[in-house]
Amino acid sequence: MNDPLGDMLTRIRNAQMRGKSTTHTPASKLRKWVLEVLADEGYIRGFEETTGKDGHPAIEISLKYYEGTPVIRDLKRVSTPGRRVYMGVKDIPTVRQGLGVSIVSTPKGVMSDQAARSANVGGEVLCTVF
Repeated sequence: MNDPLGDMLTRIRNAQMRGKSTTHTPASKLRKWVLEVLADEGYIRGFEETTGKDGHPAIEISLKYYEGTPVIRDLKRVSTPGRRVYMGVKDIPTVRQGLGVSIVSTPKGVMSDQAARSANVGGEVLCTVF
């Protein structure tokens, strides 16, 4: 697999299109950090680390819905393995005029765009969520 984070985002999008309450993804530190930001911002109910059918570590993601529609309307990967996107603290984009969130990997950890601005750090823009 070339893009594990992109795979996780696609699994979330696909599960929400089908109306699933949970989805599974292989476990990794980066995926867990991104899911922590999504949970803190209120886009997912939560997640827990489990063991997959093959015995490898996995993460079960509990998706969030509001009146039958998914809370996550738009989930896009910005920085890909073939094209990394790094931005300074002043260049971090706002998503839908501040209604959405950019998830940024900084030297101080993976955090939302708002937290990166308050910590005055830039980094790699991983994805945007609305």
